[in-house]
Amino acid sequence: MKGILIGMNAIKWGLLSTFAALFFFSLISCSDDSNSDKQVLSEKAIHFGLTSAPVTLDPRYATDATSSRINRLIYQQLVEFGPDNKPVPGIAVWKQLGNKHYRFVLVNSPDNDEYQSLNSQSPTNVSRFHHGKLLTAYDVKATYDTILDKSSASPHRNALKHIERIEVLDQQTVDFHLTRTDPLFPSFLAIGIMPADLIKSGHSFNQNPVGSGDFKFSHWPFDGQLFLRRQSDHQLFEFLKVKNPTVRVLKLLRGELDLIQNNLPPEHIAFLKKETDIHFLTQIGSNYSYLGFNLQDNDTGQIQLRQAIAYGLDRNKIIQYALGNAAKKANGFFPAQHWAGADLVDYDYDQIRAVALMSELGYSDNKRLQLTYKTSSDPFRIRIATIIQSQLKDIFIDMDIRSYDWGTFYGDIKNGQFQLYSLTWVGIKTPDVFRNVFHSESLPPSGANRGRLMNATIDKMIGTAEQEQDLTKQAKLYRLLQQELHQTLPYVSLWYEDNIAFFRNNIQGYQVSQDGNYDGLKWVIKND
Repeated sequence: MKGILIGMNAIKWGLLSTFAALFFFSLISCSDDSNSDKQVLSEKAIHFGLTSAPVTLDPRYATDATSSRINRLIYQQLVEFGPDNKPVPGIAVWKQLGNKHYRFVLVNSPDNDEYQSLNSQSPTNVSRFHHGKLLTAYDVKATYDTILDKSSASPHRNALKHIERIEVLDQQTVDFHLTRTDPLFPSFLAIGIMPADLIKSGHSFNQNPVGSGDFKFSHWPFDGQLFLRRQSDHQLFEFLKVKNPTVRVLKLLRGELDLIQNNLPPEHIAFLKKETDIHFLTQIGSNYSYLGFNLQDNDTGQIQLRQAIAYGLDRNKIIQYALGNAAKKANGFFPAQHWAGADLVDYDYDQIRAVALMSELGYSDNKRLQLTYKTSSDPFRIRIATIIQSQLKDIFIDMDIRSYDWGTFYGDIKNGQFQLYSLTWVGIKTPDVFRNVFHSESLPPSGANRGRLMNATIDKMIGTAEQEQDLTKQAKLYRLLQQELHQTLPYVSLWYEDNIAFFRNNIQGYQVSQDGNYDGLKWVIKND
């Protein structure tokens, strides 16, 4: 760790000269993969810097953070979530007509008697798709039918497969009939609704999305540059991938970007906070960062090894020196104050215990374990991987870091081609996530059980918790499940990262959310 601290100090002291040098060269040519010099705009756009480009603009297939956040702008959802992480009406209100029967009524028909009886305080705006068609219950059915279709290979199918059938009663009303009881069922319906006519015609939503949200797709010149137009005032937005955090900061300082959010080293954050032309907003975060294991691997499939790694990581030092204290330690998906959160005994840093576990497995300074750690090519994520690598050296583990562009890295993780990796779950609100991530039936592409956990006890506990009708009792069952997962260790919990946005002083109205979404762009304005 001493070497890490020396390196961090060197970075800190050399930051200004680094910015100066990069600024000089950027005047000549901007070598980042954004290709922003190709951009020629005849109107005033708001430029938002991204660490990675979206993988898909089709919400039926989106699982990465950037795609999910941008899709929220393009599409509307039946259900949203309140401050307490419980479901609230999005474009629909609902009531439970039976243990296995839910009725949803779209809010785009305020004259509908059923709508008024369900919730007279709900919004009454009419929802239309960007190609002019009214959003109806038929579009809801078409969207979820294609997700449930096995041939579509939607990664969301497994979480929704307890939908037995979807029945349209009229243009505003749709019933969901389930195969089992599920008091949290509305929480599952947070996928963007798509127009049935374009679904039927085989329209390519991935490259040419058509939704009904606050932002309409404009054009996507290449992978790292996407344009959306805000419906309320036709303001154009550019989403520009700038992978390197230093270049991202330079572009903000030069006015090539108007806003950037998250994925910055602490020295960059400290530097920007001192800039008089730059403002910032912070928000305590809820996105869950973790270290994932391939449980089918001969090495990482061993519980003792996973325990040794958990005890061998000094997360406090990583949070302090790599994250600038802008994170809180995590010991599970949800913090303890969440309604389904569990107060778990933490795997606090204990190098002696970690070394003892590794010794029991037969490892020592003379016989060291070789492991491969995969991460994205983002410099900030590589830095964290390097610190983890340094810490694990002290417990007889030599870790080979392999970094890839986002698409290759994410593809390998979904395909199970890894021993260790680190990622962050974003926007997780309710414990239905446990089926998607840890149930043995949720292997990709049907779900997100990327570590290939096959555990009958956990499968049974997930099923039992899902079927409990009383939410207080259900929360207790989910806490027991989390205790079992905490002992099984398919993940080592790392931290909840805070969210921080930097923007130029002519930008007003932006808001930072707890889960780091981009919803604040609905209200942001750019002054001359």
